[in-house]
Amino acid sequence: MNTAERLIIQTPNGEDRLLLHSCCAPCEGEVLETLLNSQIQPTVFFYNPNIHPKKEYELRKNEDKNFCDKMGVEHVDVDYDVRNWFERIKGLEWEPERGGRCTVCFDMRFERTALYAYENQFKLFSSTLGISRWKNMKQINGCGERASARYENLNYWTYNWRKAGGSQRMIEISKREGFYQQEYCGCVYSLRDTNKWRVSQGRSEIKTGESYYGFNKDKN
Repeated sequence: MNTAERLIIQTPNGEDRLLLHSCCAPCEGEVLETLLNSQIQPTVFFYNPNIHPKKEYELRKNEDKNFCDKMGVEHVDVDYDVRNWFERIKGLEWEPERGGRCTVCFDMRFERTALYAYENQFKLFSSTLGISRWKNMKQINGCGERASARYENLNYWTYNWRKAGGSQRMIEISKREGFYQQEYCGCVYSLRDTNKWRVSQGRSEIKTGESYYGFNKDKN
């Protein structure tokens, strides 16, 4: 599907501005292109203190910003307050993926996004997190709605970015752009559990910066 054939969407309240929390460039690609094609101007908000290690965080953040620059979209880079994240997660270190730890993590990231939205006169915000088939959309939307409820005249947009081929377009754009292919959600506990599974399958542990969509690190 080319740009001219792409889906045209509308925000629930007719807003033409949107604060978009972004977790990474692969999840961001399809969402940004659809928004811009629909004449909705996004501002990308990068707040992901869960990402570990710092090298992985910087790789994901810089790639996210580079794609925004390419698309002519403002990118807001928020502090990497990882100590605060670990404090919020304390006691949930052994929760499974999509469990209580992830809820607290989403809550923290969306609370900060909602605050920025309120302070900068946005009436609507959303997140790229929901486009990934590995995420629980009901969980993500619940966290977004809780965060928006803190402020008057602010709403969280629960749009399903996966529909109308969104998930497939996400992969196509990632291959087209040669995005970094992340092999775990992001946090130290996700990395721990993913590596444990990989070793049990006879595979090597994850190496940061080694895997990219469409080509290997050592190829052009």
